Amino acid sequence: MLPIVETDEEWDAIVPDETVMRPGAEDLCARLGLAGAPLTRFPDGSQPVYAVGEEHVLKLFPKAAAQDGVAEGRVLSHIDGRLPVPTPRVRDFGPYENGWQYVLMSRLRGENLARTWGSVARADRERLVTDVGEALAVLHSLDSAPLGDVLGPGDWGAFLDRQADGAVEQQRGHGLSAAWLEQIPDFISAAVLPRTPSPSLLHTEVMQQHFLVDPDGWRLTGLFDFEPAMIGDRAYDFVGVGLFVTRGDPHLLARLAKSYGHTFEPSELLAYTLLHVYSNLPWYMRELGAPAEGTLSALAEAWFGRM
Repeated sequence: MLPIVETDEEWDAIVPDETVMRPGAEDLCARLGLAGAPLTRFPDGSQPVYAVGEEHVLKLFPKAAAQDGVAEGRVLSHIDGRLPVPTPRVRDFGPYENGWQYVLMSRLRGENLARTWGSVARADRERLVTDVGEALAVLHSLDSAPLGDVLGPGDWGAFLDRQADGAVEQQRGHGLSAAWLEQIPDFISAAVLPRTPSPSLLHTEVMQQHFLVDPDGWRLTGLFDFEPAMIGDRAYDFVGVGLFVTRGDPHLLARLAKSYGHTFEPSELLAYTLLHVYSNLPWYMRELGAPAEGTLSALAEAWFGRM
């Protein structure tokens, strides 16, 4: 029911088109014993995701991203019930047709933290980031070995080398100015990053957007979107933490790090920011601002300092 999607052009033509996607989602739901359940497509996310009634969520992965579907199904199954924050419980996952993969999971309750952050009082923000730190500590403590066959990058040092080789061009493509670009190679070279870290299961996109909360008491009620999970250095997960959870607030970052049980050097975290698969420094600067000094060292202190 769903056509093959292998190229960017096919993705752009098919994935946003509900006249194509919805019949396929309905057919798959029927095969999974959920025929007739109302489908509501979520507006956000890189993959097509549907609420199936009130209890389930169906996430679809075209052939071009099929491995992400396998990874998410395996990771969610591995962490089920093991974190202090709820995660989606896998009901079923596997192949559909024409290379598509799916994950059918339970629907989490709560409101998106990114959308409600502006309404959260300071004391409640402090409690929430404390809870995030505790959840990350548990995630990173889990044995990642059972997922080694589905999660990359494998050789962490080689991954760092590949990312470093493309770091300048990646930021140039996002429109970063020459004054910043010329600092990147030396800054990355000077950073002390482990090439063979103790392997941690990484979410890789720890952001307000991927947490749900209960506004009645402001408690975390969900953490989701594990499709880009990796195995590697735990500091890598603190890129999203500093940029999209504590958002450059040194007090909140320090509180989160205390509950996590470890602090990281600002230069280390900015280096990982530049090496991150989805790094976009101009966007982060627009969101968080940049220091007048115009140096990466000053930027590291501004975003990740005083932990």
